[in-house]
Amino acid sequence: MEDMLRVGVISSTHGVRGEVKVFPTTDDPARFEDLETVFLDTGREKLKLEISGVKFFKNMVILKFKGYDNINDIEKYRGKDLWITRDQAVPLGEDENFVADLIGLSVVTDQGETLGVMKDVMFTGANDVYVVERENGKELLFPAIKDCILDVDLEEGVMTVHVLDGLLDL
Repeated sequence: MEDMLRVGVISSTHGVRGEVKVFPTTDDPARFEDLETVFLDTGREKLKLEISGVKFFKNMVILKFKGYDNINDIEKYRGKDLWITRDQAVPLGEDENFVADLIGLSVVTDQGETLGVMKDVMFTGANDVYVVERENGKELLFPAIKDCILDVDLEEGVMTVHVLDGLLDL
């Protein structure tokens, strides 16, 4: 399991006073209001940044970091990821998992057949969709509903799924 969870990506600057537009990679962008710090992955290190302001604009979060007061201070971080520690994460409900914990799981059917490896999660609005990569490189899409996702065992690294009729024919 990852020690840190990605919560957003800096997409661009906002204005000239050091604010940035962040594309949230969390299912609850309002969570940024409760964060005091985030970690910025520069590629060489993770810098701890103190959040001094949070606003929302359309599907973006606008953040202001303490000590970054003009566009030149922050512009170099465009495209960089923002992370939090697991301690900062919102508590999960029953049958909920962090996406970072699902990626890489072996996916098997309730009949014992290995289908592939969990590659990604698509957020569709109605329900999430799990992307499973097969050995041949093709992808299978599973709706993240109880009828399909029977069990997630993070300790064993296995997700057990029920294949709905016709799913493998696509």
